[in-house]
Amino acid sequence: MIVTMTPESLLAAATNAQKTGKLPPVEDWNPPFCGDIDMEIRRDGTWFYNGTPIGRARMVRLFSTILKREGDDFFLVTPVEKVRIRVEDAPFIAQDFVVTGTGQAQMITFTTNVGDEVTAGPDSPIRLTRNSAGEPSPYVMVRRGLEALIDRKSFYRLVDIGEAHRSGEKDWFGVWSEGIFFPFIPVSELTA
Repeated sequence: MIVTMTPESLLAAATNAQKTGKLPPVEDWNPPFCGDIDMEIRRDGTWFYNGTPIGRARMVRLFSTILKREGDDFFLVTPVEKVRIRVEDAPFIAQDFVVTGTGQAQMITFTTNVGDEVTAGPDSPIRLTRNSAGEPSPYVMVRRGLEALIDRKSFYRLVDIGEAHRSGEKDWFGVWSEGIFFPFIPVSELTA
């Protein structure tokens, strides 16, 4: 079922929910499912509505605050309605980061394409997957089960600050943040 809900009605709901200056409590909202809406977030972080990119950054930011994940599905939710959207990969892109501290006390704080800031740590782990060709796709948890794909330049910068660390039975190459080591690749697989 395709619903006729408009971005304007969702935007109004997001704006009202966000007036407190905090993220809306979407995890507490369980409205009835209203159907699918022709909205998609592409792998590069671009949001589309009816096949057209949404060019207003403020609108995208507001939509991102009412995004909720349930299993493999993504929804825009308000207290009274819930519509499913398509997400090609991760809903956000980690476009940059800053590092404070060194060694195990280091903290890596990412900034996303929608303005979120998140420090990698126990509640916001970094994970890395590889496709069938072995190409890496790194992610960081942003909030409420929603991840950001770490963009290529930021991943290269992470590799620059990476180090080897023994974890379990294996030596790994990865990074530290908030006292947690996030492994990227076994040291044995690194090429000179």
